[in-house]
Amino acid sequence: MVRHGGAVSQPWAPQLDRPRSGDAVAGISVALVLIPQSMAYAEIAGVPPYVGLLAASLPLIVAAPFVSSPYLQTGPGALTSLLTFGALSSLATPGTDEYVALAALLALMVGVIRLGVGVTRLGVIAYLMSQPVLMGFTTGAAIVIISSQLPSALGSTPEGDGLLERAAWSLVHPGSWETAAVLLSLLTAALTLGGRRIHRLFPGVLVAVAIGITYSHLADYSGRVVGDLPARLPTLTLDLPYGDAGTLVVGAVVIALVGFAEPASIARTFAAADRIPWSADREFVSQGVANVASAASGGFPIGGSFSRSSLNRFAGGRTRWSGALTGLVVLVFLPFATVMEGLPRAVLGAIVISVVVGLVQPVELARIWRTSPPQAVVAWTTVVATLAFSPRVERAVVLGVVLSLAVHLWRELRVEIVTATANGVLTVHLKGVLYFFSTPGIEQRIIDLLAEHPDATEVVIDLAGVGRLDYTAANVLASVAADAKAAGLEVSLANVPAAAEVAVDRILDD
Repeated sequence: MVRHGGAVSQPWAPQLDRPRSGDAVAGISVALVLIPQSMAYAEIAGVPPYVGLLAASLPLIVAAPFVSSPYLQTGPGALTSLLTFGALSSLATPGTDEYVALAALLALMVGVIRLGVGVTRLGVIAYLMSQPVLMGFTTGAAIVIISSQLPSALGSTPEGDGLLERAAWSLVHPGSWETAAVLLSLLTAALTLGGRRIHRLFPGVLVAVAIGITYSHLADYSGRVVGDLPARLPTLTLDLPYGDAGTLVVGAVVIALVGFAEPASIARTFAAADRIPWSADREFVSQGVANVASAASGGFPIGGSFSRSSLNRFAGGRTRWSGALTGLVVLVFLPFATVMEGLPRAVLGAIVISVVVGLVQPVELARIWRTSPPQAVVAWTTVVATLAFSPRVERAVVLGVVLSLAVHLWRELRVEIVTATANGVLTVHLKGVLYFFSTPGIEQRIIDLLAEHPDATEVVIDLAGVGRLDYTAANVLASVAADAKAAGLEVSLANVPAAAEVAVDRILDD
């Protein structure tokens, strides 16, 4: 259970705080960024821009009473959108009614999984995804996302089928670039990234969108624009193609767990900085409720956003009301969404690129090689797999997790044996984890060492470097001791781990 203000709280119990003065400013500030971002991320997910607005409105309001972190801002995100596209692109044509319905079904499945994790208090799994896998996937996914937006940002119509292939074609054919699109993209990137240097609350995204819409109308822009946006509120329904649920299970599980890593990281970071309580269980519940609401609204899978959560915190948001107000502002905007129809797609593409470019972490990936080559293999393999499998990037996550477990088992299997001799005493230092899976070769190795040192009269098995020792390993040591004693040697164990002293003593006594 998690305590808030001295009261014990169930992860599924809604909580309402008294709003603070800064919540209104923070909520509105985030909404002004979320509106164009949600449409941009919808394009990554393969759904129409209006679906992104649906996923950014009601779900935030419904989830607010359940969140654990007062700063966490939920809604469409780049990585979750890419995972959504990967899970659905082979099942239906992006942008069609069938595809949109599958996206809503996927959101429902993600929501149910997250709710199940939170209600059963299994939120600890938020900590189990290894950092190399997350770093590798994040970097690879960011490259894929940037590649998917390059043609729009450059105004080109590339040839080829794959995202990377189309991006490469656009880069090597500058003759296909549209001057206005390139200029708008550069201006958007400058406002989005450079605006932060002016002030962290500078609405760079909003200014870029306003300039893009104004230019589109005044210059009669002929390039790709957002297009039709229905001016209506969401229609709630769960009439979804449930017969396709079986084909979405893997994608739903990956999105539910991997997509939770970002909001979990955000919330933990801010909780530690401000010394406030945080519950992974409650956050799973809030994210689950948000995705169920997104499905009912006709949206797609959503998660937490680091950039918007940071903006929320800096702008003065201090309670759950700031997130609810963000959703309310987007909801109120929906009937007026037609004002965005003339927005050039180049602006949306540049917004996405500006947001995710910081997720590419070559320095950190290089640093892993120096600190842990095995973990570096995991991280870099995940990067390469993400690029190779795109858009089915969920396969790279699965591969990365399997490889991470394999590296862990390989390390567990390795027991280092170092020997030293002095005055007829053979000291055998064991380093590693001694359990049933790693002990088969230890007995034979020690017997070989005894044969290599025929002058030894005493054997000391030093367990100072042993992290864990189970019953099977203790029996192996007893067998080694018995063999050595039969050969006329004195045998003793040194530095037995405290947790294994009783088991070792009993086995040796027997």
